[in-house]
Formats: sequence, C-alpha cells, structure tokens
Amino acid sequence: MKYYELSPQTPLRPLLENLGVTPEGIRILEKKATVRFIYLQDLKTPAANILKQDALSAGGDLAVPKGTICCQNPTVNALLMATDAQIKQLAKKALRQPFGLKQLGVFLQGMAPSVAPMPAVMGVINLNEDSFFEQSRFEGKAALGRVREMIEQGAQYIDIGAVSSRPGSQSVCAEEEMARLRPVVEAIAREKLYEKAIFSLDSYTPSCLEYALDHGFGFINDITGLADEAVLDLAARYAVPVCVMHMQGTPWSMQENPEYEDVVWEVDAFFQERIGRALEKGVQKLVLDVGIGFGKTLTHNLLLLKHHHHFTRFGYPLLIGVSRKSMIHALSPSLVHERLGGTLALHLEAVRNGASIVRCHDVQEHVQALRIQRALAQTGVQGGADE
Repeated sequence: MKYYELSPQTPLRPLLENLGVTPEGIRILEKKATVRFIYLQDLKTPAANILKQDALSAGGDLAVPKGTICCQNPTVNALLMATDAQIKQLAKKALRQPFGLKQLGVFLQGMAPSVAPMPAVMGVINLNEDSFFEQSRFEGKAALGRVREMIEQGAQYIDIGAVSSRPGSQSVCAEEEMARLRPVVEAIAREKLYEKAIFSLDSYTPSCLEYALDHGFGFINDITGLADEAVLDLAARYAVPVCVMHMQGTPWSMQENPEYEDVVWEVDAFFQERIGRALEKGVQKLVLDVGIGFGKTLTHNLLLLKHHHHFTRFGYPLLIGVSRKSMIHALSPSLVHERLGGTLALHLEAVRNGASIVRCHDVQEHVQALRIQRALAQTGVQGGADE
C-alpha cells in the first residue's frame, strides 16, 4: 500500500475522474471539497446560538466567544466555517430565521463557488510624462509599437491612459488629455488593432472616453468609480464594460492618512452603491477593482488582496492592478524597475483569490506566470495539465 498527502490546491475533478467516480458523484463531492471562512461582526447573540446549531447540523461549525451560549453580551463576532454544500444548506435555514439572519441568508445564497476563473492580461501604456513607472511611458509611433508587441505577447486587453493617477499627481484639462490621446487612438483605429485586443481608456473625462469609444475602444477604466453621471451615460449608450474602482479621496490627496474602520466592508458597501447606480442607468457590463494603492495603507492593501475572493459575491469580474506599486517596496525595499518579482507574487495570489483580469506593465512575464499557475492548478495525482 502507498499513501501520501496531496496539496490542498490539487484540482478535485481530474482526481475523481482518475479514480473512476461517476459524474453525479463528482458533482456531490466537489461541493464538499473546500472549507470557506465567513467572518461575522456584531452578530446578535441569539442569532449566533441559532447559527451555531444550524452549522453543526449541516456539518460545519461557528466559532464564537466564551459566554455566547449564556448571552453574556448582546452581540458577538464569530467565524463561520463551512463547505460550499454546507453554505447552501445554511442559506436556506438562515432565510427562515429572525435576528438579522435573513440578511445573512441572502449573502450566503449569493456567494460564488470557490473556483477562480482563468484570468486575462491587460497591458498598460501611459501617454503622459509623469507616470510613476518610466518604462510604461510611450508616445506616437513608440506607443503603437508597444501596443503591437503586447498583443503578440498575449495581452487580451490594452489599457491606455494620458493622465497620471499616482499619489500626489495633478489632473490636466480635457484638451491636454485629448491632445495626448488623439494620435495613438487614431492610429489604433486606422490599423483596426481593436480587432486583435480589447482597448480600454483609463480616464474619467467624458469627452475623451466618447472619442475613444467612437474609434473602436471597448472598455472604460474609471478610477473614480462612476462618480460622473456623464460616464455612466456613455457606458449605457455604448454598452461596453466599465471598470468601477474604489478610491478614497483623489490622486493628489489619497495617501494622506487613509483610514477605515473595516476596509473590506467599506469597499463592499461602495461597490453595492455604485452597482445600484449603474443598474438604474441600464449599465450591465461591470468589472470591479478594489483599488490597491488608491487611498489605502499597506495593511489595507494586504487585507483586500487576502480577502479578494469576497468580492466575487457580486457576480462581476474582478480586476487587479498592483504592478510595480509602492506596496512592494514597503514589503521588500526596491526601486520601481526592480519590482517585477513582487508584482508577480501579488498578482498570482489575487488570481488564486478570484481576480479575472490582471492589469500589468510586463505582459510577457505575466502570460508566462499565469500559464504555469494554470498548469499547476490542473495537474492531478497521475495526469498532467491540459494543453
């Protein structure tokens, strides 16, 4: 007899298929595979006792403070531990319970399965002279050459911006932004490069966005998170995906003492509000970005990356962009051009936690890293990765 422990990241389906388990058996067992952790704050103590019993009856558990059973305090914090199948059972039970558990039931019902989607790579090109990473700055023919190169390297999206959003940066007028954009946008349209990749404009200026959309661009990347009603109107009229990013403050002030009581909860509340506004306008194609480095401390950034999968609950793709940012320097002192390793580590972790679009400066390296990650994720006990 032989035996060995498998990695927790071992893909279950190929393993079960290799064992000869029936398709129905695989569907049942997949739901039992991964334990999820749901952190609950200010849970009413009677609700905690009800949820504890329901969790145990479903095969999961609820970690609660000492004295909860005697209702020593009116509210408690707790940790729910359950598989996808158990969460499904608990959602049904919670919907029938008092003490705020109905709202929890709605949340549990909407939780996405614990399977990360295959990500797409979005290359970054800056047409301004003050972007924080000098090697991402291009203009004219050089910008067009870099676009072609990124497409050849495997970029599915190309994100073009003409105004810096680095901490402390200042905005420019719409006329200046348009002057920087026009030659490159026209060249992309002339060569019909939009047939080879999805072009995104990193802007919150309605006139510039409309110009780009009229020239074949198919994605709006709005760092203000749809603060301008006119951008919402454009997204609805052109029916293109729009990335809603969270930012506390403005680029020139956002890193001046950013504070949150609970950064994950507050970003979640922001998305709820902005998604509601978008849907009211008829905008259906949304992408969410937690805004790493935009009004966040290092701890805030790490928490958002660690709990990134939480935001899959909204049912929209998640975009992650940590490419060469200063949080890498804070964790491992380095110059901007030395941060590729840290970038890859953070982006791969975000993908494991649900990111489906990776915005980066280094397309070739990211495509390679993601292919290798995919091969690892698909490799079972005896079989190799799918080609």
